[in-house]
Amino acid sequence: MPSNEVDGALDSTPDQVGPRLLAAPEDQWFDRKSAEIQPKKLAESLIGLANAEGGTIAVGLSNGKVQGMSRFQGKLNDFRQTPFDFTSPPVRAEFAEVPCINTDGRPDTILVIRVEPGERVHERSDGECFLRVGDETHRLSYTQRRELEFDKGQSQFDGFPADGVTFREIDNRLVSAYRDSIGVSSKATRDIFNARSLLTLKGEITNAGYLLFGKNPQTIFPQAYIRIVRFLDVQRGTGSRLGVEEGTDIRVEGAIPWSVQKASREIERLIPQRRSLAHSGRFEGTPIVPRDAWLEGLVNAVIHRSYSLSGDHIRVEIYPNRIEIESPGRFPGLANPSKPLEISRFARNPRIARVCADLRIGQELGEGIKRIFEEMRRVGLSDPVYQQTQGSVRLTLAAVPRIDPRVEQRLPIGSQRVLDALRAAQGPMGTGDVAEFLQMSRPWTSARLKALEEESLVRWIGKSTKDPRAVWVLNE
Repeated sequence: MPSNEVDGALDSTPDQVGPRLLAAPEDQWFDRKSAEIQPKKLAESLIGLANAEGGTIAVGLSNGKVQGMSRFQGKLNDFRQTPFDFTSPPVRAEFAEVPCINTDGRPDTILVIRVEPGERVHERSDGECFLRVGDETHRLSYTQRRELEFDKGQSQFDGFPADGVTFREIDNRLVSAYRDSIGVSSKATRDIFNARSLLTLKGEITNAGYLLFGKNPQTIFPQAYIRIVRFLDVQRGTGSRLGVEEGTDIRVEGAIPWSVQKASREIERLIPQRRSLAHSGRFEGTPIVPRDAWLEGLVNAVIHRSYSLSGDHIRVEIYPNRIEIESPGRFPGLANPSKPLEISRFARNPRIARVCADLRIGQELGEGIKRIFEEMRRVGLSDPVYQQTQGSVRLTLAAVPRIDPRVEQRLPIGSQRVLDALRAAQGPMGTGDVAEFLQMSRPWTSARLKALEEESLVRWIGKSTKDPRAVWVLNE
């Protein structure tokens, strides 16, 4: 049962609450704890969720059994005091006792703690800091904590109030679809917004709430749109040589769920196809890049872009040999763009990320990136390449085959990354440029470039071995 049904489980009859919560897998937003847990240990989960995207903790469930809280009444007050006694600054959390039937068949309650995403980095009273990553709560090192502090300063724009927005500007069709998705059809819109931290403490609709459910979010966020462009040539070109195909410069607006759906339909219509042998045994048109790969890239861009950056938007550029998706805002400090498969989860827009997960729009940051890699590799294409500029992140999905496995065995580990960097650059690169792009040492990069040269995959262009203008180019 996905996490977006946890609310449905809590809204069910007492005899179903316990079994449904036990059946729900723990994830980024849901954690189960035994009623015997110590408050100091419970503080780890509170801090981890607050430092990530918020979530729900159910206390009174252990080893597949519904313990309930009736035998632990003395601990209830200690649990309620945990945010004040063991977290700094105190984590914002709401406590409620939900009726249930325990494993012994008796009426009981489960303590449900709803944790708000924090505006600042929270720590335990002993100075330890934690972050929820997937279904685990990780203790952060000093360096990771410093990076998290930096990101927290930029990440809470989605929690600020949307100026002047009321529930009259909310699209009830979207709210109704979301209500069905989380299985709480009886709840009022205000209750749903409150449960997902889409209201401020004063009851104002947040930026996230308006971006997700607004009738026309672009009235406040004119930059919150997706631009899709198809080019005739593999190079963008400029001025009179700008190779944009007539009628394929498309602007997609609307609330996030609508815009993702509309943009994906347009990309699917415009993406080039090549004839290949299908499972049916016949030659059929196949997109040059797998749908799941570019769709996950699009969704990541929409969910994790910086909405506070005015004057910029998401761009999807479709070329005959690749797709490029560029999103405003740099990777969070916990992410290393040169090693995308090692990215730790951290969402710039925690409220947007959680609602989109509820709606099954995309995967988690990190998990979604892994999926993009898996899809590209599944069809034998080169790995995705992430580039970070001063104010954006660009994902390149190239319709270029990976190195032949027999050749790859002869090459040093990491040679495919060097080749992908040259492909992403779409032009010559010096050894230092490649090393900087990959954030690797010059000797490491040079060794792999020379190995690729021996396999005739790249070639060196220069006047002498010490030519400062010497570059590497692809032989493809």
